[in-house]
Amino acid sequence: MDKLSNNKYNLEERTARHGEETIKFCRTIKQDNIIGPIINQLVRSATSIGANYCEANNSSSRKDFRNKIFICKKESQETKHWLRMMACCVPDKKEQIRKLWQETQELSMIFQKIISTMKGNS
Repeated sequence: MDKLSNNKYNLEERTARHGEETIKFCRTIKQDNIIGPIINQLVRSATSIGANYCEANNSSSRKDFRNKIFICKKESQETKHWLRMMACCVPDKKEQIRKLWQETQELSMIFQKIISTMKGNS
C-alpha cells in the first residue's frame, strides 16, 4: 500500500485530516448571523474528534481510553448534526457537505466498533 492509502487505517491521521477538511470547507462559506454560530459549532465538534482520539491514545488506563473513545463517537454524532444544519443553510454546497458527513459517519462507526469490542473483552 502507498502512504496515502495507509492513512485510511491511521486513525490519528484520518481524524486530523477530517478536521482540516472541515475547516477548509467552512472557510468557503459566507458568514451571517445564522451561519456563523453553525460554523463555530461544526469546527469545534469536527476538530474535537481528532483531539480526543489523540488523548485516547495517551490514556492512563483502559477505562480512560474507553471514555475518550466514547467522546470521539459523541463528537462525531454532533458533527453530523451540524453538517445537517449546514446543508439547510447552504444548499448549493450539499455535495461537499455529503462527503464530510460520509467521513464523519465512517468515523462514528469505527468508534462504535472499538467501544463494542472493548465491552466484549471486559
